[in-house]
Amino acid sequence: MVDITHKITTLREAAAIAVVRTSSEETIKRLRENTVPKGNVFEMAKAAGLLGVKKTPELLPDCHPLPIEYTGIDYEINGLEIQISVTVKTIYKTGVEVEAMHGASIVALTIYDMLKPIDKQVEIGTIKLQQKKGGKSSFKVNSEGLTATVVVCSDTISAGKGEDKAGKTIATKLEDLGITSEILIIPDEAQQIESALQHAKSDLVIFTGGTGVGPRDVTPETIGPLLDIRLKGVEEQMRNYGQQRMPYAMLSRSIAGIKDGKLVLALPGSTKGAKECIDAIFPHVLHV
Repeated sequence: MVDITHKITTLREAAAIAVVRTSSEETIKRLRENTVPKGNVFEMAKAAGLLGVKKTPELLPDCHPLPIEYTGIDYEINGLEIQISVTVKTIYKTGVEVEAMHGASIVALTIYDMLKPIDKQVEIGTIKLQQKKGGKSSFKVNSEGLTATVVVCSDTISAGKGEDKAGKTIATKLEDLGITSEILIIPDEAQQIESALQHAKSDLVIFTGGTGVGPRDVTPETIGPLLDIRLKGVEEQMRNYGQQRMPYAMLSRSIAGIKDGKLVLALPGSTKGAKECIDAIFPHVLHV
């Protein structure tokens, strides 16, 4: 299965349809009157569909097991056709499109099986996804033309005694979103941190480093008072995301806010910590 550990949890919803075609009005009549020999077709097919949705990852190898928090199955008869609608919801990291389509397929097969003793010409037609919500397509943001300054706060790297990895990782992540960036390396000095923020001409200013609890970690204390607006929800999301993956993330003092119309972020100096913070809030934070 593909790796989804970097994704965030959101409400996911998918709706799928399937069509069963009968060959006579007599079949539809007996279906409506519940006189099919094998029993109540709609109720049996609904039960089968619920099981089909739940068992999707057991039958399709690349599907992730996930909590199914709602399944709705509805029917509509149009002439000689029975249209099946299946809606599935979950709050998770990946979507439920396949679960909805699998459920619709199982409902259709069950109807076929129950009707075949009275109608040898029953057939299954269209099975398709109607809509999905909750993934990237539901929260699109336009990052075209945005620029960023990535400020690496490190005494070691600024002195040429270490290699910048976190700043480059952030820049690469931004590039994937279509945001061009430049990297500025400075020591952990409050005056230089303030200067970097005041003189940045970009739309985003992202600091990495100095958010720990060491005596030289002064980035939050320096940037915090300069912000026009503090985005505490963004800060909470970064820490929550990090703590789900690494217990030491609770010690991070990452901050987020707005300064003179610029989005300002202060992220950990570790490469992994910086990467996880970007994964936690982008591209959704660009909604500002």
